[in-house]
Amino acid sequence: MVREFYSNGKLLITGEYAILDGAKGLALPTKFGQFLTLHHSETDTIRWKSFDEKDTIWFSTEISKNNLENITSTDEEIAQRLVNILKEARRLNPAFLADNYLYNSIESKITFQRNWGLGTSSTLIANIATWANINPYKLLESTFGGSGYDIACATSNSPITYQRNGYEPIINEVAFKPSFINQLFFVYLNQKKNSRDAINSYKNLNFNKKDLISKINILTENIVLCDNLKGFELLLNEHEAILSNTLKIPTIKSRLFPDYSGTIKSLGAWGGDFVLATGTEAEMLYFKKKGFDTIVSYPEMIL
Repeated sequence: MVREFYSNGKLLITGEYAILDGAKGLALPTKFGQFLTLHHSETDTIRWKSFDEKDTIWFSTEISKNNLENITSTDEEIAQRLVNILKEARRLNPAFLADNYLYNSIESKITFQRNWGLGTSSTLIANIATWANINPYKLLESTFGGSGYDIACATSNSPITYQRNGYEPIINEVAFKPSFINQLFFVYLNQKKNSRDAINSYKNLNFNKKDLISKINILTENIVLCDNLKGFELLLNEHEAILSNTLKIPTIKSRLFPDYSGTIKSLGAWGGDFVLATGTEAEMLYFKKKGFDTIVSYPEMIL
């Protein structure tokens, strides 16, 4: 007896940081994601294995089923985070992992590289919430925190706009498929950014949040409707300038790619993971010459 769940990865095109305060963001579910497979096993422990995109085990643990405490693991810190998630899931649904739950052998598998920042944690949260039959936004809030847009992407199969609204966010599917998608590329910056650290830094800033939210909302709506590349680039550049001024951080283009001819926009926490670059496939050689070899086209990346 086997059950399987799957959640999509995510990329946030607009609204980074401001989405935490209720701004509307454009979010895209990716073709990459995470599976959670449950196998029947008559044991009193939970045996968990996590596989990467190459089917290599990168983490394993054994957890007591009764008190959900870690027994043995390959990484104590990761094991404790997993235990905390399972405990919160049980708190939200006391029947979760009770005697009538016969799935004790668990396998998770991501289909993207772990350092890409496409949602290793959020896809796990979404899968466990589905398994436990609980509100995923409540589980996220009591574990990792964050805006929740990544949870929305996990179960969406089209681009969405997202706004925080307690545990019932405002999510709308949008017809974002511009004619120039073949000129949109996602470039990996060769380092993963810690989202929690970025969120904490943002929360310590002092600025007019209502003004920022209003500007980001307008930009998001205009970007969704834009269907010409030049206009799209202008809107992205404006978004970068507004966030740069708010965060007091130079844009990624001015810092790393000042001589690039196209537009470059940070996605999510500034300084890591993927950026969005406009241009032709030939122009992507610019990034490769600078040592940024992971470049994924829009059609390859986005559902």
